[in-house]
Amino acid sequence: MFKKVKLSFWQILNMNVGFFGIQYSFGLQQSAVTPIYDFLGASPDQIPILHLAGPVTGLLVQPIIGAISDKTWSPRFGRRKPFFLIGAILCSLTLLVFPYSSSLWMAAGLLWILDVGNNTAMEPYRALIADKLDDEQQPLGFQMQSFFTGLGQVLANLSLFIFPLIFIGTTGSLPTWVYASFFLGAFCSIASILWSVSKTKEIPPTDEELAKLRSEKRSVLGPLIEIFSAVKDMPKVMWQLALVYLFQWYALFCYWQNSSKSVALSVWNATPDDTEAYSEAVSWTGLVNGWYNVVTFLVAFALVGFAKKYSPKKVHAFCLLLAALGFLAFPHIEDKNLLLFAITGFGIGWASMMGIPYLMVVSEIPKERYGVYMGIINMMIVIPMILQTVSFGYILKTFLGNDPRNAITFAGVLLLISLVCTLMIQTKKKVATA
Repeated sequence: MFKKVKLSFWQILNMNVGFFGIQYSFGLQQSAVTPIYDFLGASPDQIPILHLAGPVTGLLVQPIIGAISDKTWSPRFGRRKPFFLIGAILCSLTLLVFPYSSSLWMAAGLLWILDVGNNTAMEPYRALIADKLDDEQQPLGFQMQSFFTGLGQVLANLSLFIFPLIFIGTTGSLPTWVYASFFLGAFCSIASILWSVSKTKEIPPTDEELAKLRSEKRSVLGPLIEIFSAVKDMPKVMWQLALVYLFQWYALFCYWQNSSKSVALSVWNATPDDTEAYSEAVSWTGLVNGWYNVVTFLVAFALVGFAKKYSPKKVHAFCLLLAALGFLAFPHIEDKNLLLFAITGFGIGWASMMGIPYLMVVSEIPKERYGVYMGIINMMIVIPMILQTVSFGYILKTFLGNDPRNAITFAGVLLLISLVCTLMIQTKKKVATA
C-alpha cells in the first residue's frame, strides 16, 4: 500500500492555488450577478429563482463528478486533475461571454454554464486533500482552501470597488467595469488551475486498486447507483452535518442576494431605479464583501490550531455565532464604514465554513469513496440553496415586506439555529494533534 508522505507547506500551497481561480469566479457570482440582474430589470422577488442555477448544477454535477473521479485513473493526467482542467476551461470561456448578456434570461442561462464549470472543478479539489494528505496534515490542507477562498473572493470583490472608478460608462447593456471584472476572472480561473496541475502529482493506485478499477463494469447509470449506495451507507455524523448546512447555507444565499440592496437602502436610501446611487452602493458592497474575505484568509490558518485544541465542532459553533451577530447588525447600520465592522464576524464564520466542517467527517469516510462523499457534502450545501431559491421570494414578499434589510436579519436568525445544530453533532474520532 502506498504510504502518504508528509508534504511541505509550499507543496500544500501549490496544490491549492487553483482554488483561488475557482473562488474568484464564485466571488463574482456572489457579488456581481445580482447587480447585473438588477441592471437588466429584475424585481427583488425574482432574484432568488434567477439564482437557481448554482444549487441545481451543484446537486447534479458535484456528486456525479465525484463518483466518476473515484473510478478514474490516468498514468499521465491522474485522477482528480483532469476534472480541475475541464472545469476551469468552461469557467473561463463563460466568464468571457457573461458581460455580453443583453437580457435577463441570457444572463441566467450563462450562470448555469458557469456553475457547471465551477462545480466540475470544485469537488475533485476537496477529494484531492483527502487523497494526498494524512490525518495530521488534512486540517492544514482544508484551511489552505479556506485561505484561497478568501483571497480569490477578495480580488473579485475589490474589482467591483476599484474597476468602477477606472472603467467609466456603459458598454452594451451593462456598466463597463463588469467587463473588466469578468475578463480578469477568466484569466485567474485557467491560470491558477494550470499552476496547480503542473505542480502537483497525484498518488497512484496500488496494483490491487488498479486491478479493481479495471475490472469494474462501467455504465451511464453507474455514478448514480454509486451515489445512492453511498447515501445509504452514510455515517451518522454526515446526517448531523446536513442539518447544520440546511440553515447555514439558506442563510448565506439570503445575504448574497440581498446585501447590495440592503446597503443601498440603509446607507444611501436608494433602490436599483436610482442608477447612480445604487451603483455606488454596489461598489461599496463589493468593498465590504472584499473585507470579509480578507478576514477569511487572515484567520484561516489560526482556525487549524483552534480546531486541534478545542475540536472542530466548538470552533465552528463559535464562528457561526460571530457571523450571526454580524448579520443581525448589518441592516441597521447607516454609516457605510461601520459595515466593515459588522461583516468581520461573517469573515471569521466564512473561514470556518470553508474548511472546518470537513474535519468533522473526513476521518469517518472510507478513502475509496472520498470523491463521492465530498460530492454528497456538496449536495447538503446546494439542497438548502434550492429550497431558498424556490421559497424565499414568497417569504420575502409575504412576510418580510419585500425589504432586503429584513432578509439579512432573517439570515442572522438562521445562523443562530445552525449554531445550535452544530453543538448537537457527535463525532467518533478526533482531529490529529501535530
